[in-house]
Amino acid sequence: MLLKTFGWSFAVTALGLVAAVFYGGWTGFGIVAILSILEISVSFDNAVVNAGILKKMNAFWQKIFLTIGVLIAVFGMRLVFPVVIVAISAKIGPIEAVRLAVDDKDKYQQLVTDAHPSIAAFGGMFLLMIFLDFIFEEREIKWLGWLERPLAKLGKVDMLSVCIALIVLLVSAMTFATKAHQHGGIHADKAETVLIAGVAGLITYLIVSGLSGYFENKLEEEEEREHEAEEEAKRSGKTVPAVVMAGKAAFFMFLYLEVLDASFSFDGVIGAFAITNDIVLMALGLGIGAMYVRSLTVYLVRQGTLDDYVYLEHGAHYAIGALAVILLVTIRYEIHEVITGLVGVVLIAWSFFSSVQRNRRLAAAEGKDTGSSEKAEVSSGV
Repeated sequence: MLLKTFGWSFAVTALGLVAAVFYGGWTGFGIVAILSILEISVSFDNAVVNAGILKKMNAFWQKIFLTIGVLIAVFGMRLVFPVVIVAISAKIGPIEAVRLAVDDKDKYQQLVTDAHPSIAAFGGMFLLMIFLDFIFEEREIKWLGWLERPLAKLGKVDMLSVCIALIVLLVSAMTFATKAHQHGGIHADKAETVLIAGVAGLITYLIVSGLSGYFENKLEEEEEREHEAEEEAKRSGKTVPAVVMAGKAAFFMFLYLEVLDASFSFDGVIGAFAITNDIVLMALGLGIGAMYVRSLTVYLVRQGTLDDYVYLEHGAHYAIGALAVILLVTIRYEIHEVITGLVGVVLIAWSFFSSVQRNRRLAAAEGKDTGSSEKAEVSSGV
């Protein structure tokens, strides 16, 4: 079962890591491995959501999502999108960006370095908004309660995350302008670039979030109609069929899942720029991670149960927040890519072990309750 579900992912991992060693040596191997873990981590909850929706769709639309959807996710968002970002930022064609990345790494590195402030501002704002919207939302399960409780209360203020993000952007732009002044104004025009790119990142997030919300509302409307039909069937004494979406409803769900996946692709791609500027290593790492996300979605659907490591979603979003801060800091200061990658890995690992400890505590408490009940039954029987 496990090999059948994750077989293609294992194969892609082996090929990707071997290609990374040939391309960039053991350093390339390490970067690709970190990027793969990062992509899986930030998209873990995406796989959980996908599984919850995908199981309601018929076999045809499931196959469409797991075939065409994979092409869009792996080759479109994880392979093409990084090239497009570099091309737009450096003001060159996508084909030229790929050629330079492979044939003239020095010139490509210089172009990316020159474009880095705009990439960092765009990505930093996009990721920061994801983190802020998560941390300001009231949720039943809290990981770091001492921090999340007060922030959830603050989140009741409308548009607070947007206001904080814009303040952070202004501070970042002013910091870069200060650096430009200290160096004789060589990068004096970059402060404006940072502002424009940051606002573009914020707008992109709001558009993606809005589209996701639109399709999510469509899903809720469809589920409400299905629930009403189910209740009517029960009242009339008819057999209630299993709810499986097809036709228009399934098409809306397919679009919703693709928009949702695109939003999580932004996380991985933008976060990857905080680790490396090499689009070949980026494509290998993100491609491997995307395959595992798809395999995990299939696994959850086939198993019929969702993973109970409840803090992983928190850890992934804290990793996103850390990457956002790192990206904005790199506008002025250089941070080693290995350190950047390890920050996300450490946060994910921490949340995983916290989830394991929580599950053990719950199991121990349940065992105590069961033991107490058995003793009470024996006493009453005596």
